[in-house]
Amino acid sequence: MGFWTLLEVASMPVLQVLIIGLVGAFLATDYCNLLPADARRYMNKVVFMVFTPSLIFSSLAETVTLEDIISWWFMPINIGLTFLFGGVLGWIVVKTLKPKPHLDGLIIATCSTGNLGNLMLIIVPAICNEKGSPFGDRNVCATVGLSYSSFSMALGGFYIWTYTYQLIRQSSVKYKALALEVEKEEADKVPNKDLYANPNTHLLLDHPEKKDHLAIPINPVLQDDDKESNLAIVSNDPGSAGKLQLGDAAAGKALSWERIKEMLHQILEELLAPPTLAAILGFVFGASTWLKNLLVGDGAPLHVIQDSIELLGDGTIPCITLILGGNLTRGLRSARIKPIVIVGVLIVRYVIQPAIGIGVVKAASHLGFLPSDPLFHFILMVQFTLPPAMNISTMTELFDVGQEECSVLFLWTYLVAALALTVWSTIFLWTLS
Repeated sequence: MGFWTLLEVASMPVLQVLIIGLVGAFLATDYCNLLPADARRYMNKVVFMVFTPSLIFSSLAETVTLEDIISWWFMPINIGLTFLFGGVLGWIVVKTLKPKPHLDGLIIATCSTGNLGNLMLIIVPAICNEKGSPFGDRNVCATVGLSYSSFSMALGGFYIWTYTYQLIRQSSVKYKALALEVEKEEADKVPNKDLYANPNTHLLLDHPEKKDHLAIPINPVLQDDDKESNLAIVSNDPGSAGKLQLGDAAAGKALSWERIKEMLHQILEELLAPPTLAAILGFVFGASTWLKNLLVGDGAPLHVIQDSIELLGDGTIPCITLILGGNLTRGLRSARIKPIVIVGVLIVRYVIQPAIGIGVVKAASHLGFLPSDPLFHFILMVQFTLPPAMNISTMTELFDVGQEECSVLFLWTYLVAALALTVWSTIFLWTLS
């Protein structure tokens, strides 16, 4: 497959995202006004609660089996490594370039979370269908590639809706805390009219009648001399010290237990998020033959349910992309993100991560961890090279933090992705030939 053919294959899905994003941007302009901020917010909730879970469940239940899960055991590790290396590199970008605190999670997420879903579903079958593909028969390649891509999307969804979800959530907490702090500072700057209404009122605290009401002693019985003796008694009493230590220990245990309960509650809440729950159910139905036979296939008694779920899942990618384009119109006007931060994200995503991916896959293959299928090796390498996941935009909209900056980052990362995917796909194919 030649470079220009590969360029066309790799750039088509990215161009589709950009074209649909431009449609969303036009719909959100004041001229059209069909996709204002409230409409994008409500649409985003539908994507989060209905469309994304439907897409993940239908893909997993239909294409993944228990044997696949066992034989492809290295793929979840590989995806975990993309998140690990990307997260560490994103943290370095944050600490080095020092963006606004509430953007830390967004930048780390953009560096670590690749589009393991819809782009894989488009790129891999397209490469299989091209003449001269190095992966054998096009029909077999397309079928197997679809299974690999669906498995990648489901695993990616699990990582995204736990790790990345938590990153954006923490950014939202930082953003709200910063907003409250700014609001408090602004309130402190407002002069107290009651205090300065009369030039003599600043002596109010020294007024003899007010002194008795304002200066309330903690213990009126104890005078200065009595305080020292009382402190000495407390300090010399071994029982009191023991009571204090026991009290501190009990308080520490109670605090630790509260933290453990909060952490468990948070983990449970993330596991019960609709996309994560859909991924778990998809694995269960895909791994269980009799459950799969209930839903999947023309002869399945409940195949109409699977067809309905697939129909809902088909709306995920267009809706997310329209929302992203709508946010872009506001982001280009109001986003405040340093150009050097955008460059840092691009270097992490398209220079450092793909090079790490080649090393990881080659090492795993040398150690005998991977099946012999070169398409599987190619999928693992591509997972290190993809642009940021579209679900990041969903999360920023969900938590109302960094939507404009997310749109700007996505604009540049997806523009560069066409060339980066082409160059690195060529290198990957060369290393596997």
